[in-house]
Amino acid sequence: MPTTEGLDPFYLIVPDAASVARFAGIGVRTIQLRAKGLTSDQARREIIASLDATVTAGSQLIVNDYWREALSAGADYIHLGQEDLADADLPTLKAAGIRFGISTHDAQELAIALAAEPDYVALGPIYPTTTKATGRAAQGVARVGEWRTKIGRLPLVAIGGIGLPQASDLIAAGADACAVVSDVLAAASPEARAREWLAWSDMGSGGR
Repeated sequence: MPTTEGLDPFYLIVPDAASVARFAGIGVRTIQLRAKGLTSDQARREIIASLDATVTAGSQLIVNDYWREALSAGADYIHLGQEDLADADLPTLKAAGIRFGISTHDAQELAIALAAEPDYVALGPIYPTTTKATGRAAQGVARVGEWRTKIGRLPLVAIGGIGLPQASDLIAAGADACAVVSDVLAAASPEARAREWLAWSDMGSGGR
């Protein structure tokens, strides 16, 4: 049950191209490649391999951070943190038809993000998380509703400490998608857990 701008309610974040291929192969429809500490050449190779896997599977790849390499590799969707946003050449990205989402943690960052006219806004961390050190307190479900009011119809991605039991509440509060890391990758069977998320998405995101 895809949402607007190519986002599925189940938005999986993985660390490498091998993981992209692994989960695209079982039907995950929206996958972010969040690879860290790569050289430009390494990043470009990871992006190209990820694109090969997602194009074959019919999934949407979103590349985190490496916008130059994503552009040169032919990716059509990227995700930018606030620091990356300050460095990104948005006119060039937009001219190339590349869609992009932006991370936000507070009202000031949201204003900066909206000024860039993104294709979605991400809010986090919703719950406590050890996956990524943000130095931010958990936002909570109520903040999702606040962001929904502020951004209107622009797609909203909730991220941070989200498990399948919380997902439907976040959709009901106004999120369009739930970005997931540990709930899948740290599961006893990551593929089985990903299939549970897909079943939830296919059922209408818990009733939305």
